[in-house]
Amino acid sequence: MLNIVLVEPEIPNNTGNIGRLCVGTGNRLHLIKPYGFEITDKNLKRSGLDYWVHLDWKEYSNVDEWIAQIPDQSRVFLFSSKSDKSYYEAEFKEGDWLVFGKESIGLSEEVMNTFENHLTIPMSDKIRSYNIANSVAFVVGEARRQLWFK
Repeated sequence: MLNIVLVEPEIPNNTGNIGRLCVGTGNRLHLIKPYGFEITDKNLKRSGLDYWVHLDWKEYSNVDEWIAQIPDQSRVFLFSSKSDKSYYEAEFKEGDWLVFGKESIGLSEEVMNTFENHLTIPMSDKIRSYNIANSVAFVVGEARRQLWFK
């Protein structure tokens, strides 16, 4: 299992899609407040369809609460368009933490400074970033490929 972390997600459709991906790939979703929506939001449920009841997920009041329960901070990977190291260079392990920031601004400088593993998803210079649901899917796909085919 991988731990997918969304720090202060803003768009319910993205969170619903990521939740559905987690159900399909057997990963746990961690959501850190505040959100830009309510967990009961109809768009969240529409995106997650009827899979949300099968989702293994945890909720945290803030980043510090989440950080306090991480057993090995060296296995936390932050994803940012500002990083120079591609996620293809990482060697993922079961139990790793894959962390994504809010849609509008990404991860805060405070969170970025807390952990050492900063990765990016290579992209054309014609865009600033990928949609967060797509980004999570890219990374989960690569991590699962590595773990399932070792």
